[in-house]
Amino acid sequence: MKLHVLACFAAFSIVSPQALAAPGLTHIAIVGEDFHFNGKPTYPGRIWQGHRVEGLLLNSRMVQATFDDLNPETAPRWAYPDTGTWDAERNVREFIAAMPAWRAHGLLAVTVNFQGGSPEGYSRTQPWRTGAFTAEGQLRPEYAARMGRVLDAADSLGMVVIVGYFYFGQDQVLRDEAAVIRATNEATRWLLAGGWCNVLVEVNNETNIPAYDHEILKPARVHELITRVRHATHDGRHLLAGTSYGGGTVPGDNVVRASDFVLVHGNGVSDPAHITEMVRQTRALPGYRPMPIVFNEDDHEDFEQPANNFVAAIAEHASWGWFDYRRKGEGPDDGYQSPPVNWGISSARKRAFFAKLAEITGADPLLSATP
Repeated sequence: MKLHVLACFAAFSIVSPQALAAPGLTHIAIVGEDFHFNGKPTYPGRIWQGHRVEGLLLNSRMVQATFDDLNPETAPRWAYPDTGTWDAERNVREFIAAMPAWRAHGLLAVTVNFQGGSPEGYSRTQPWRTGAFTAEGQLRPEYAARMGRVLDAADSLGMVVIVGYFYFGQDQVLRDEAAVIRATNEATRWLLAGGWCNVLVEVNNETNIPAYDHEILKPARVHELITRVRHATHDGRHLLAGTSYGGGTVPGDNVVRASDFVLVHGNGVSDPAHITEMVRQTRALPGYRPMPIVFNEDDHEDFEQPANNFVAAIAEHASWGWFDYRRKGEGPDDGYQSPPVNWGISSARKRAFFAKLAEITGADPLLSATP
């Protein structure tokens, strides 16, 4: 059985007082199709309705944790109702404050993207400028600082951050392919230099979406960036990486061969049986070898029903992640995708998800859980 591990894991058993104040408390590794934290499988020993939950990475899409809008014409759209202004610092502060409650319900990972995601959930046009990279591919320090705070908080809670680099609504900001490569290199070096061992990299969100401008971010060539991330090292450490495809799409074999784990999305999949088939088709790809399959975006719910996309993924030993956006006419308590975000478990939909999550993982929200 092949072990994929961040090299900093080897030093975990020797922790100095100084190290306790630095990143590196939560170490993720891959063993076959399972995720391990600090040398043990996640949700150790957990079986739910005959399905093995142990080794899964149940997650939620929270891509706006580090959100800001650099377009002064669109930034007022995200104003907080109580102040009438948008505040990126408040957003990340409230995100971090909400994380312990998510963790207590059994959530082990969140997806946060350097270029964010549509603040409307789904958008025809995206005039805002929400990305962490300049036109030349430089990493903006204020975005990096907010991401670092999220990573630190997750590390201390025993959680992983699936760090996305690029989003199809914002990649056009990058001047050319050289800028995309520079952004990839800068983000990767920054993550490695920070010492975090609780990171998985999603090179870009939904590589097969036609809106991408740069060929290297499209399916035929995105494996080049995955390989670039995986091969970068710092003090002997490296990152685990992959990329995602649009809802209902089975990944390309070139991407599977280049990745440490497989990311798939369930948006647009209304029949849970299709989730089952997606997982089985992915495992049948020629380039597949034992590795985790992770849904890190799915906007389907029906959590009170015996059959839903969440349950279908669990039954196939695939990790599942929820995508919650604010529907038309809903208020600020709804939707984790749409700023200004109430990061609490503040709506009926959120409560239903976290209740199902706690049921599946065996978590007791009144007690502190371990991964």
